[in-house]
Amino acid sequence: MAYDDILEQAEVYYSSRFAAHGATPAGVDWNSAESQELRFVQLAKITDGRRAFSILDYGCGYGALREWLAQDDRDFDYLGFDLSSEMVEHARETSRRARFSTDVSELAAQDFTVASGIFNVKLDVDSRRWQQYVIDVIRSLDSLSRLGFAFNMLTAHSDPDRMRDDLYYGDPVFYFEHCIRNYARNVALLHDYGLYEFTILVRKDVA
Repeated sequence: MAYDDILEQAEVYYSSRFAAHGATPAGVDWNSAESQELRFVQLAKITDGRRAFSILDYGCGYGALREWLAQDDRDFDYLGFDLSSEMVEHARETSRRARFSTDVSELAAQDFTVASGIFNVKLDVDSRRWQQYVIDVIRSLDSLSRLGFAFNMLTAHSDPDRMRDDLYYGDPVFYFEHCIRNYARNVALLHDYGLYEFTILVRKDVA
């Protein structure tokens, strides 16, 4: 299924956020630095405490995850991918020890892949079509990961009066079952960290 219109809308939306707010959490559509870091903590659990690994940040924005990982004593090889050329250009200028790309065909498999926030903003896309898009992107996350992958999503268990039509709220049980049926036996669903979202960790069965 072709998703050119979805990708084009996403690129325009996030580039406009970055133009308005710069290299800040608001520039990638997060409310605060605290919530952004809390998401990083959940996603980083996929590495199981490894001190050395390679990681693909799928939807990297301006490279905030790389800077967060670098605060700790980790030996990691980072590859960032984003649709927004403005964000990637900024990331290249400020994170010279990392690699960045706007071309999905350039991506190679890494130990882990993480995706933060890329499934939330659907704009005017029909929810059923958006769900199929999400499923197809999750398949890509799997193919780009040797040891495991992680992603987050707004939860369908959000307060109804605060839910917006332009956002997608996924059923956490649906995506948990989808991943455990299709990708690995070791799947974790995190829904307990104080935000109206969930994170799924998929650990592959590697000998």
